[in-house]
Amino acid sequence: MMESEKKPSSAAISNFGAWAMNIVSSVGIIMANKQLMSNNGYAFTFASTLTGFHFAVTALVGIVSNATGYSASKHVPMWELLWFSMVANMSITGMNFSLMLNSVGFYQISKLSMIPVVCVMEWILHNKHYSREVKMSVMVVVIGVGVCTVTDVKVNLKGFTCACIAVLSTSLQQISIGSLQKKYSIGSFELLSKTAPIQALFLLILGPFVDYYLSGKLITNYKMSSGAIACIILSCSLAVFCNVSQYLCIGRFSAVSFQVLGHMKTVCVLTLGWLLFDSELTFKNIMGMAIAVIGMIIYSWAVEVEKKSNEKTFHHAKNSLTEEEIRLLTASIDKIPLKDVELGEDQGD
Repeated sequence: MMESEKKPSSAAISNFGAWAMNIVSSVGIIMANKQLMSNNGYAFTFASTLTGFHFAVTALVGIVSNATGYSASKHVPMWELLWFSMVANMSITGMNFSLMLNSVGFYQISKLSMIPVVCVMEWILHNKHYSREVKMSVMVVVIGVGVCTVTDVKVNLKGFTCACIAVLSTSLQQISIGSLQKKYSIGSFELLSKTAPIQALFLLILGPFVDYYLSGKLITNYKMSSGAIACIILSCSLAVFCNVSQYLCIGRFSAVSFQVLGHMKTVCVLTLGWLLFDSELTFKNIMGMAIAVIGMIIYSWAVEVEKKSNEKTFHHAKNSLTEEEIRLLTASIDKIPLKDVELGEDQGD
């Protein structure tokens, strides 16, 4: 009895740890990158190349982990890794282009659209259905985050196309993380250590060209300072925890849960921006954050209700099957002669 009680509590603690790691590292990396990339900071405007550095450090950690025996390497076909890495890098590049070509308001709307897009894609790819409560809570979260983040909304064809590519590729990438882990029975860190080197290679080769197109600046002309190097090192270190926790969370839960609870990061970023960078925090922001948090609480409750409902259905099906088995066995026993268990011979002989 004690062991069965310990298992759920330890699982809950590890689940909370994964979410906490993701939120803390994600918010931390946003704050570090804001200091690194803003004109008031170090004006390092090479987002794609910086992401290449992130995956290069993550790949290095994975190689060291495998070499020291901390993690085991399992086989995943190279074509699956290449396909996944291509989708993941398309997501990163698409997001950067979307931010450049669209207004901030439309960029935020495109990010919010990922939740319903993930739901539809999971329904198409995995025939996954959601309860009415889950759908309603998702809408509350989307409305709340929309209220506190969306301002001006301007749309153009190029920006709209890039936003669509970014949303579709990001949603597909997040669904694929969970699918690959289940398909090949591979842990989150093991999968990340396989995909990170490929992503790093692509981004470090193509990233400088993408950054030049976006900012009109070459990374070779950037004058590094000790402060910028320190920020890059901090950003790369946080990226390792951010990447690992993302794979952990999606592997443990689902892409939809990751998107919904991930909006807690938006609330944290707005709050910390107000505390650390004197960013304006209006009544509209506060109202939106409150609605979003309420939506997240409702979502957590709705998922728990759905899980219990599924467990009851499974338990009922299991009991029905057991009763059927008993009926069949009872009918069969009358026709089978009683045997000696040890000798395997008929008692009547």
